[in-house]
Amino acid sequence: MREPRVEELLEHIWTYEEESSGRADKGMVSQWISADAVEAVLEDMQRQGLIYLYNSLIVLSAEGRKEAEQVVRRHRLAERLLKDVLEVGHDVMDSSACEFEHFLSEEVTTSICTLLGHPVRCPHGKLIPPGECCQRARKMLRPLVLPLSELSSGEVGKIAYIVTRHHLRLDRLSAMGLLPGTVIRLHQRQPALVIQMGETQIALDEDVATDIYVRRLS
Repeated sequence: MREPRVEELLEHIWTYEEESSGRADKGMVSQWISADAVEAVLEDMQRQGLIYLYNSLIVLSAEGRKEAEQVVRRHRLAERLLKDVLEVGHDVMDSSACEFEHFLSEEVTTSICTLLGHPVRCPHGKLIPPGECCQRARKMLRPLVLPLSELSSGEVGKIAYIVTRHHLRLDRLSAMGLLPGTVIRLHQRQPALVIQMGETQIALDEDVATDIYVRRLS
């Protein structure tokens, strides 16, 4: 594995490109690593063939992009493990995932991905870069965390997180008590999707149920 500073910088550059569809530049790097180390680290990364420098512009090479994607994959899978299995809070989850990503081997990363059922998104709703294990086994495994809409009638689950861009929808779900940690049972799928929460039954649209991710309990 690379030096942690190099991996962190690869991750930041990859994530910046993912979120902005633009290119990172030298001016941004001091936000991510110590300012006095910027030039030395960038030059080292260029010597290793991870990046190209065009004046102040930073461009990932094919090898750099591949390695950056793997760092991001390890980080986001670590977040899922900490959140879904260990039930760690968001504040601790973020900092711990940053530590995990630097020492997870490819074998351990694959094992975590398999354990979690090859999740598609991290707890923040960002896509997890897939690995070879995802392509081989996605349809064969029973995932630990999945959209509520994919539960079978009678199955019980605990809400792990909710991913939606509709703030009003999130407010509505919160007002109904559908929050992370809430235990629910899928009462029926047809003619409408109905969940049981304590003594209360709630009907949900299919697209709403797809935004709610649950951890199977039975």
